[in-house]
Amino acid sequence: MSSDIQSTFIDAAVASAAAVSTSAAVGNNAALTLTTSPYVPDFPRKITITSAGNDSGISFTVVGLNENGAAVTEAVTGANSGVATTANYYSSVTSITAVGDPAANVSAGTGNEVFATIFAGRMRLQGLYAVNTASAGTITFRDTSPTGAIRMQFATVGSATSSEYPDVPDDGILFVGGGFLDYSAANMSSITLFYC
Repeated sequence: MSSDIQSTFIDAAVASAAAVSTSAAVGNNAALTLTTSPYVPDFPRKITITSAGNDSGISFTVVGLNENGAAVTEAVTGANSGVATTANYYSSVTSITAVGDPAANVSAGTGNEVFATIFAGRMRLQGLYAVNTASAGTITFRDTSPTGAIRMQFATVGSATSSEYPDVPDDGILFVGGGFLDYSAANMSSITLFYC
């Protein structure tokens, strides 16, 4: 007897403040130097811009592709000796350019927030096996996109390397426009998802 159950394994790396561009001085209206061009993260992620000085009066233009591979351009207001984060998830970053004159060194990296595809078509989630980190958090299962309807939420346990295999109703959970996972890599080490 055969089964139509398939699986997807997701194990995203934790955030890296300089994965996209290492800390360096950036000139007035100049582009940051990317570590690779284009920069492609392990999964679509929000991008962070870390300012060593007060960049709250300027912005940075991030250009790349979103989680669906569509072109996206976003203006991100700089931080005051801190971190600014994009609103969009990026599957690729082509450039990051200062709009104004950064006060000190600037770096760009990947945040912990990950948007991963379970399956990009109609599907039913049948089960999951999650490995926790030391920090508890919430995993959100969405239909169609990062802002799509929430079909399920699952709370992880703050116990490093412990695992969970929760029950899913017999018929599974239906995702009409595709199943997607929205979570922080700080709250979950990995997850295996079973669907049909």
